[in-house]
Amino acid sequence: MSRIKHFPLPDTGEGLTEAEIVKWHVGPGDTVEVNQTIVEIETVKAVVELPCPYAGTVSDLLAPVGQVVEVGVPIIAIDVGGDGPPSEADGSSSDAGAGQESDNGRVAALVGYGARTGPARRRTRKQAAPARPERPAASASPAPATAPAPDPATAPAPPEAERRTGTVPLAKPPVRKLAKDLGVDLRSLRGSGPGGVITRDDVENAVVTEPEVPTSGAPFQPEAPDRRVPVRGVRKATAQAMVRSAFTAPHVTEFLTVDVTPMMDLRARLRNHPDFRDVRLTPLAFAAKAVCLAVRRTPDVNAAWEEESGEIVYKSSVHLGIAAATPRGLVVPKVRDAHRLTLRELASALENLATTAREGRTAPADMLGGTFTITNVGVFGVDTGTPIINPGESAILALGAIRDMPWVVDGQIVPRKVCQLALSFDHRVVDGQQGSQFLADVGALLADPGMALTF
Repeated sequence: MSRIKHFPLPDTGEGLTEAEIVKWHVGPGDTVEVNQTIVEIETVKAVVELPCPYAGTVSDLLAPVGQVVEVGVPIIAIDVGGDGPPSEADGSSSDAGAGQESDNGRVAALVGYGARTGPARRRTRKQAAPARPERPAASASPAPATAPAPDPATAPAPPEAERRTGTVPLAKPPVRKLAKDLGVDLRSLRGSGPGGVITRDDVENAVVTEPEVPTSGAPFQPEAPDRRVPVRGVRKATAQAMVRSAFTAPHVTEFLTVDVTPMMDLRARLRNHPDFRDVRLTPLAFAAKAVCLAVRRTPDVNAAWEEESGEIVYKSSVHLGIAAATPRGLVVPKVRDAHRLTLRELASALENLATTAREGRTAPADMLGGTFTITNVGVFGVDTGTPIINPGESAILALGAIRDMPWVVDGQIVPRKVCQLALSFDHRVVDGQQGSQFLADVGALLADPGMALTF
């Protein structure tokens, strides 16, 4: 006899509340094993592969590609077989410990992610409206034969006043927001979706606009309709973090223009050194090493302001965040314990970090717990900028493009390799003197790498 188990979307260990289904690796009828990768989901931080907690046959995929699913909502149904009666969410089987419910009703941790400690905490959700209109309960007295119940599918639309005083209309949150933005009353609409759900098209079709009459010439005709993209995933997380930082931490930005010709000369020599032939040695690696050395003299830039405890926490390690532009948006993976790495080790770590980020394989845990960030805007040909500090940190360095520019050396104007640096810091933690000293130290190390011997 078949026995169906539902696998709910788990929390992958980063405080996940929802995720988008990116790609299914299985389909109905496929045989699956425990820990086999079955689906890719996009969280607010990265694309994550989920393993299967059960062995059996896929009965149904409950969430299509592109759908955003909340944690705890079933995404796949699996027939695990067995002699017991069919079950919608049977957690008594010992096939796999993940995805099962404990005695307190909490969904256990996903295979490979480990058990979570502490009491279960769930988000408070609004009561969901039924997906389909429910039939009225049978009356004790049969209805007269001359007054049959009207068919909801063919019944005429209720009058405007009745619709406005009716029940809460069925619509998803994005559709409700769209209706609010466009000034459309959902109670005045009849949903064309399954079970009478109001769709985006229903809202847009209800908007009555009058074309603007031009004062002269032919009427304006747009070349193509506007493109709308839901704000979610990496873009949503980045926006929330930047707004929180910009309106919480008092930002100060300082700039420094540096002659980095000696650094570029050293880079050219090291490329031919046996220890560096198998790594990509970039100016970013030199900047990362300079930051780690300068932190020793100005630990304030590697600290964090804690509002809850009323403390400034000085971090003992440098977990260096590197802002990386990817097809999914801006991500900031971390190089752990960067202060312990040599220049070659930093170059190798940065190369692996960039490759993993571009492929969307950065683990969520690798983007948490940073202490200082570098954003390399120079790769885009930009001289500098005013970067926004990542939440939980106190400073961020922007590395600009390296250009051939006229420079005064020993009273003579000569062409040199010049780069602009910009340091943004949280003025609650870092004073102007400390920020200036740190920026000057980084600049000195890039202008004369031999200064590293003095740190």
